[in-house]
Parts: sequence; structure tokens; C-alpha cells
Amino acid sequence: MSEENKNLEYKRHTLAHLLAAAVLVDYPHAKLTLGPAIDHGFYYDIDFSAGDAPGDDDLKKIQKHMKKMLGQWKSFEHEEVSAEKAREVFAGNEFKLELIDEIESKGETITLYTAGKDTKAEFTDLCRGRHSENPAEEIAADAFKLDKIAGAYWRGDEKNPMLTRIYGLAFDTKDELDAYLQQLEEAKKRDHRKLGKELGLFSFSELVGPGLPLWSAKGTTFRREIDRFVTELRKEKGYELVTIPHIAKKALYETSGHWQKYSEDLFKVRAKEGDDHDEYVLKPMNCPCHTQIFDSEPRSYKELPQRYAETTMVYRAEQSGELSGLTRVLSITQDDAHVFCRESQLREEIEAICDIVDSFYSKFGFNLKLRLSFRDPENAEKYLGENSVWEETEGMLKAIAEDRRIEYFIGIGEAAFYAPKLDFMANDSIGRVHQVATIQLDRMLPDRFDLTCVNEQGEKERIVMIHAAIAGSLERFAAVLIEHLAGNFPLRFAPVQLAVIPVADAHNDYATDIYNQLKDAGFRVEIDTSNESMGKKIRAAKKNKLPYFIVIGDQEVENKTITLESRDTESNESLSLEEMIIKLQTEAA
Repeated sequence: MSEENKNLEYKRHTLAHLLAAAVLVDYPHAKLTLGPAIDHGFYYDIDFSAGDAPGDDDLKKIQKHMKKMLGQWKSFEHEEVSAEKAREVFAGNEFKLELIDEIESKGETITLYTAGKDTKAEFTDLCRGRHSENPAEEIAADAFKLDKIAGAYWRGDEKNPMLTRIYGLAFDTKDELDAYLQQLEEAKKRDHRKLGKELGLFSFSELVGPGLPLWSAKGTTFRREIDRFVTELRKEKGYELVTIPHIAKKALYETSGHWQKYSEDLFKVRAKEGDDHDEYVLKPMNCPCHTQIFDSEPRSYKELPQRYAETTMVYRAEQSGELSGLTRVLSITQDDAHVFCRESQLREEIEAICDIVDSFYSKFGFNLKLRLSFRDPENAEKYLGENSVWEETEGMLKAIAEDRRIEYFIGIGEAAFYAPKLDFMANDSIGRVHQVATIQLDRMLPDRFDLTCVNEQGEKERIVMIHAAIAGSLERFAAVLIEHLAGNFPLRFAPVQLAVIPVADAHNDYATDIYNQLKDAGFRVEIDTSNESMGKKIRAAKKNKLPYFIVIGDQEVENKTITLESRDTESNESLSLEEMIIKLQTEAA
């Protein structure tokens, strides 16, 4: 992390403490819990169960207290204390006492941080540190803003008490804050939940269940075209399609290690109560099943690489409070692929996947950066495998990024529990960053499943595995793409590509003929022969964000031509049907 980013993180952490102090002015009964810095700002989780709780209308008042207190916070002092002393300070706050017990059990130092000492704004909190040294001087009073209030379970566990989470935004300058607020306003207009409903792409049903999107015919066409594009790019690189079931035995995931790591997040399945069948799992990922396709017969080194691809749903039991539109769902459609190869083939295979990623995202106008998602060496126990294997694997991925001259940064602690990753980060049209495609190099699963090939010497040789997702989750990518393009999809991906609009009933026959010929040519086309006015028909086509619409009037019927109007350029041109078909086929291709 750069020094500039560190300083901003310290400011945001400091503001979390300032928020807690300001809350206590009007809500002295509040019990403080945790308040970290986060992307774009900070939050603090607070228990108000002993009295009144603030609502959104109270945020301005709390923010006013924050700004008044900020001027008195000229230092941040820390004190190392015993567990007994800390318990005295936070007597009656069961949340802080739980944290103190946890810190003591780990043998770590307990520290209290105090700001505004010897002033009316004095405030002490249990904390590990990383604050602004002189908040009054370093933090601009017009560069932060309280944003919203939400609910959050204590420590993220739904079995624990529900707390009130107050969010704030914070930047180095007022201009940066204003720019972000403007971005939020634009994001509201582009919200995929809003546009998805307006464009008739998907819906949710309480009867079906939260986190389980239902795709309409239009939405399914949109998804299918995304998947077809990925499949075409993969076919050029030698990938073959495979198919696996939606359930598998628990033993499969015990062998892979996923059961031990994620058993609480898996959907368990039994045929019927009290039967003697094995316990099954709705598959949370595809890689364990793909290993069994590879291992279904002996493999010679001459058969490698084996490249398997499949677009299929996986299922993960997310907490209901974490579900959000298409970005966090229970049924996740992955455009998944796995390569089984030798060590000597790794470089070429990873480069080929990078080529696919570049081709795919460039078509939608995304700018990509690369995050090298490595493990946290200070918490090595969280990861499977030997240190030497991790170091070798991470070194290879870094070398690939450098040799391809991809702009990259290292994300410590962002690795999967079994392997480091190449995570591609996309900047969308309003400046937000999304994690999209992923490439993982994996030596763990081949070892756990004993995957080998017979080498030139006739000996068994351990192979290596690559996990690759291009769009990743089709649901999440659809959300990102809808918001990136504000629903204005390129011609190939638009559920309806164009509309034929006759000016009057007298033009319906010619319009219907054009409509039928366009359908025969493979276009997704609609015809509007309603009795609505011409202006209303055109407004409907624009509201539905169709890439093109065709107006048929007297001149078009007389000359046997078409007037093609474009959504993106707002231009129109007169063409013959043959000319228009060639033009649109070229654009779609």
C-alpha cells in the first residue's frame, strides 16, 4: 500500500472513532463495538438496544457533532494496559469484553487509544492503532460525510445480536468527496436492479426464494450471448465442453478440502429422511468433478493439456442479509474451465487464458488491471500446502504479469485457500472497480486427487491444474455490464436488436415483409403495428434501449428502402434491405 493510501486509511479509521464519540453525545446508552476503515470511508457498529436509536434523519446532527469535536482532536495517544484494566474501562459493554478476552487468549498486547485528551471531546476506545496523529490538522472537515444506516449482526454471525451500522464516506479533499457523491448518483440511475426490471431481463419471487433470480426470455437471450462469446473464444484455444451433475457425494469435497473449509456454506442433500444413502452436496464449485473426468482413464503426456469448459450453476448458502440483486445470489452460473497440464506447459496455457480475457473485456470497453492475489504469510495456517510450493507458484504468476507488461498490484491475503490467483480488475464507465475474470494455478487439488500422466520414461508424473473463469459469475457480470453500459448493449448482446415501426396502417404490409426477412436472417426483431402515434412508438424503442429501429413510411414503401435509425449515434440512413443486413451482420460479428 502506498504512503498516500495508508494516510487516507488512517484518516478513515480515525473518523470511525470520531463517529463513535459523536454518537455518545446524544445516545449515552449506546454500546460501541467495532469501527474499521473501509473502501471509500468507514463505519461503526453500535448497540442501541438500551434506548433510542438514530435514524437516517439524525445523521446530520451526528455529523455536526463530529465536526465540532474534530477541532479538539489534536493528538491520538495510546496506552498499553492489562486485561483487568481494560475490563474496568469497558465494564458493562459485553462486546468490548468479548474482544478483550479474545486478545488476552492470544497473548497479544491490549491497547487503548485516546483522542482529544483533557477536552470536552475526550474519547477512549479499544483499538490496535493506525490513526491520524493530529486529526484536527490532517482531516478536512468538509471531506467526510455520514452516508447511511444499516443493520449488521455482531461479528457477522446471524446467531448474534443485531447492531446498528452507521456508514460514513471520507476522502482527502472536498473535491474528491463531491466526485464520489456524483458517482453514487450516476450509479443509482444505472442500478442493475432498476434497469433489469425496466428492460424485462430478470425478476425475483418470494415464493421461489431470495437470491434465486428468474430470467425472462429477454434476459436469457442476453445471458446466452455472453456465454456464446466466451465459448467461441475458448474454442479457438482448444477447449472442449463437458457436463457434470448438480450434486455430488460429501466424500468428493472432503477429498478436495472444501468440506473442511466451507461445510457451513454448503447445501446438503438427502434422498429422503432416514435413508441409508450417502450424504450429498449441491455443488459449490465444479473443479472437483472435473478432476474426476480427467482421472477417468490413464493419461499419457501426449494427451496433455486437457482443457475442459462448462457453463453451469453452483450453489452457496449465503446469509440472507448478504444477498443483493444479481451481485450476491444463491445460484451462481459460472463459465468455468479447468486445464490439466504439465509444469512445462503452464506458461503457454496461462498466456492463452490471458488472451481470452483481453479479447472478451476489450469488446465491452473495460480497462483492466491485474491483482496478483497472494496468501498472507503471517497467517500461513489458513492455506493448504507447503511454503515452498506457494512461493514457487506466486513467483511464476508474477513473472507472467511482468513479461506480458500488464499493469498489476499485489493483494496480500486475497488468494484462495489452496492457490494464488490472477484476478483481473475492471474499471467501469463511471470509475468503479470490479473484480471480474480469474486465473488460478493449482498444485493442491492434483495432489489431493493423485492426478498424474505417464511421462516419456513411462513413469507417473504429477500434473498441475489451472482454474479459469472469464465472465466468472454470469449473474454478477450481467450486473456489472448492465451498469457499465447503462443497459445500452452492443448489437450482438441486445435481447431485441431492432424494431420495425410502420408510420401508418398503409405501411404495415411492407413493414411485415421487412420484419419477416430480418427474422429469417437471424436477427432478434420486433414489429410495432399498434395504433399508437409514431412519436410514442419511437419513444418506446428508445426506452427499451434497442440498438436500432426502422421507420417505414410512404418514401420507404415507394423506393423499397429502409430508414435505419441508431440509438448510439442518433443518426439515420436510407438503405436497401440487403445493405442493411450486411451492415448489421458485420457489426454483430
